[in-house]
Amino acid sequence: MKITHLLGIGAMVMSVAACTTNPITGRSSLQLANNSEIMTMSAQEYKTTLSKGKVITGTADAKRVANVGTRIKSAAEKYYQSIGRSADLANYKWEFNLLQSNELNAWCMPGGKVAVYTGILPVTKDENGLAVVMGHEVSHALAGHGNERISQAMVAQYGGAILGSTISNSQWAGIFEQVYPIGSQVALLKYGRNQESEADKMGLYLMGMAGYDPRAAIPFWNRMEAASAGSSRPPQFLSTHPNPETRISDIQKDLPKALEYYKAAGGKI
Repeated sequence: MKITHLLGIGAMVMSVAACTTNPITGRSSLQLANNSEIMTMSAQEYKTTLSKGKVITGTADAKRVANVGTRIKSAAEKYYQSIGRSADLANYKWEFNLLQSNELNAWCMPGGKVAVYTGILPVTKDENGLAVVMGHEVSHALAGHGNERISQAMVAQYGGAILGSTISNSQWAGIFEQVYPIGSQVALLKYGRNQESEADKMGLYLMGMAGYDPRAAIPFWNRMEAASAGSSRPPQFLSTHPNPETRISDIQKDLPKALEYYKAAGGKI
């Protein structure tokens, strides 16, 4: 019991020392890992994933993915600059790629490495729908959800040892691979419900800032739910997301603020 108690104290100390606040949502999270190292490993993992898949280039869909991604990126950079947090994005090396796959999926790794699967495009329907997806996924990266998950794994496995910086490179690599499985398995990355809800809120705001109508979010999530109806296994994209009723209710609460951002970006209410 003494050891457990000491490790608990260590975790509390780390929570105070490494607690990060999301500048858009105000949510605080534990982020112990070095972001530079995470981004380096993410870039390597992203490159591996692209090499094992079929990247679609030059098509209207590929250009649409790049355009929506670029607008969301620019909106995020503008916002972070306006609040004096540009340094948060200094090491981002943004990439937006469309991958041939029937899966209803999309993801963004730390550092702005985005992949959208062709299977989800019919559900997005247009650029507003695509902005819902990409805003959500980019928000996972901007909010440091990968770092948060790695930090949770570090505390669970090594507890107070983290305070003494005794984790070896091989142990660190092992933790990273738990959070971001190797190669094509990156698509199996799972976030917690709180992280998914935060990505919904933040993504809604980002798409508004980028000039996309956030009112497209509710129809999109309804289409996603319909696309998975009758399936014994929901699409990976929805596997850890909030239940549909909770998600729609939360979006309705966040829409007024998102629409303010949309109007400020020139959108018509």
